[in-house]
Amino acid sequence: MNIIELKKEQIKLAKKVVVKDDFDDIKYIGGCDQAFMNGKIISAIAVLDCETLEVVEKKYAIVDAPLPYMPGFLSYRESPAVVEAVIKLKQKPDIMMVPANGILHPRKMGMASHLGIILDMPTIGVAKKLVMGEEEKGKIVVEGEKRAAVLKIKEHSNPIYVSPGHRVSLRTATDLVKKASVKNHKLPEPIHEAHKYSNKIKKRLLERR
Repeated sequence: MNIIELKKEQIKLAKKVVVKDDFDDIKYIGGCDQAFMNGKIISAIAVLDCETLEVVEKKYAIVDAPLPYMPGFLSYRESPAVVEAVIKLKQKPDIMMVPANGILHPRKMGMASHLGIILDMPTIGVAKKLVMGEEEKGKIVVEGEKRAAVLKIKEHSNPIYVSPGHRVSLRTATDLVKKASVKNHKLPEPIHEAHKYSNKIKKRLLERR
C-alpha cells in the first residue's frame, strides 16, 4: 500500500467534506463498531430510534482485513466492513456515529469523514483519544479552526472527542451525541450497542471453533 498515494487521496477527498447540516429530520441514528479475529474484521451496526434510543435493527458483516492498522489511515482498513454491514440494513440510519475521528485528522479525512463520503450519509466522529490539536473552552482547535468538541458523559471517565464527519456541523454533532448518550456509558448509545453486538458476534464465532 502506497502511503504517499493514500495521503494524496485523503487530501483530494477532504475537499468534498461538508461541515454544515445537510439532512432532513433525524429519526434513526446508527452506530458502528469493529471487532477483530484471525485477520478478519467484524463490523456491527446498530440503528436506534432517535427519541427513545431503542434498538430498531442490528446487522453485521465479516470481511478480511485489507491492510494492517496504520495511524491516520484507519478508514482504509475498517470502512469496507462497515459498508458491507450498512448494505444489509433494512432501516438505514439518517446519521451515523463512528468510533473514530472526522475532520479532527491531519488531512481532515478521518474514518468518519471518509465513510460519510463513501456512503453519502451524514456522519459524526466520536473518538476516545485526542490525536491532535489543543483544548480551548471545550473545543479542540487546530490552526485556529474548531474541529471537535470535548464531552464527558460518564462520571470519573475520560472525555470523548466529537468531530463532524460529513454533512453535519460541529454544533449539531455535539448536540446529537449528547442526546444519544446516557450517564452510565462512556460512548453514545448507538456506538455502545454496536460495540456490544460486535463482541457478541466475535464470542459466538470463537465458541464454534
